[in-house]
Amino acid sequence: MAGRGRAPRWVVGLLLVGLAGLAGLAGPVGCGGGSTGTDTASADVQRLLDRRAAAVREGVGDDDGGGEKAFVATAPPGSVAAGERAEARTEFRNLRAVPLTDWSYRVTAFRRSGDRATADAELRYRLDGYDRAPVVAARALSLTRAEGRWYVTGDRPAADTGPQLWEQGAVVAVRGEHSLVLGVGQSRGTLRGYADLADHAVPAVREAWGGQWPGRVVVLVPASLEGMAKLLGAPASGYRGIAAVTTGEAGGSGKAPADRIIVNPDAYGVLGSFGRQVVLTHETTHVATRAATSAATPLWLSEGYADWVGYRGTGRTPAQVAPELTRAVVDGRAPAALPADGDFGFDGDAGKLARAYESGWLACRMIAERWGEARLGEFYGVVGAHGKRAGAVAAGLREVLDMSPEEFTELWREYVRDRLG
Repeated sequence: MAGRGRAPRWVVGLLLVGLAGLAGLAGPVGCGGGSTGTDTASADVQRLLDRRAAAVREGVGDDDGGGEKAFVATAPPGSVAAGERAEARTEFRNLRAVPLTDWSYRVTAFRRSGDRATADAELRYRLDGYDRAPVVAARALSLTRAEGRWYVTGDRPAADTGPQLWEQGAVVAVRGEHSLVLGVGQSRGTLRGYADLADHAVPAVREAWGGQWPGRVVVLVPASLEGMAKLLGAPASGYRGIAAVTTGEAGGSGKAPADRIIVNPDAYGVLGSFGRQVVLTHETTHVATRAATSAATPLWLSEGYADWVGYRGTGRTPAQVAPELTRAVVDGRAPAALPADGDFGFDGDAGKLARAYESGWLACRMIAERWGEARLGEFYGVVGAHGKRAGAVAAGLREVLDMSPEEFTELWREYVRDRLG
């Protein structure tokens, strides 16, 4: 199964690094090396980072060079620091095209030894028109003091977090009617293609799902599979056949930033135009349904529903959409139960993964066909609102479809055999 996947919680990715558990977290501001004046130094460093943030807010998207000059000025002066200044200049230019509406740092821990120091900080920022709340990224800073002033010598992702997209290269931004596409190592024309597909996906999802969601998507396109994996903080091998994933917070509150669709350009690039559209519509469905998706929602329902929206109205037959499951049925290996969450793991077994997606899709297709599309959406919402996994599907089946899990499973098995046998 090439081309579909999701991450059911916030994962490490562009603008998402270290989000889980960081909101409101402030580490102690402490001293190191027995130096005096640490409290004053940490305040001085906070002011330094405030100047650095102001340079970004005022200079990104502005061609007069003033913001870049102010940003580079937060690196050490002099010929011996030419490398740090060049690095700062590159970082600023890499993110110049990112449409930011906010950018700030907050020092959470400070350790000083003479004229050298390290600091932990939270970087908070928002994409203009897309983020409902600031995205939080944990950063590890190296600092030096020269001529009575502190300077940044290194600004890196904190331990166990991934890089930001602009740390992989210069970002190119393309806006669509309903989308923002940010890419590295991609041509503007290629990114425009993603925006066109996303702009088609948003109204398709709105028609199927309805619901209260902003109707906008952010698509991130790194240069390669390896770049995608770094954004997700995971081994590349786990995503080799997956064209895209959606990162987001289950039950997405108004206090959470918008979801991100992160593309694997290697896998996405081998798809035809139809497959590309299905993938973007599938992932956009995850964005739309995030607030109704919770820990109670099984993956067969969340992934099956996203596939149902992706293929809705395309005219594709069950055998065309579910070739792996069709082969299993023909070979006498029809599934006895709906797939478990573990069947959706990216463990390299493409056939098993495909059958899991196809099984979930057929379950949702059956509900829409037998009870109607509105009832399918209602069922999705009731299951997600249950609060805990145990009993969620049973409650949804009873309340919306007036069936027991056993009755539903048997009906689904008959539907699979009838449509694919």
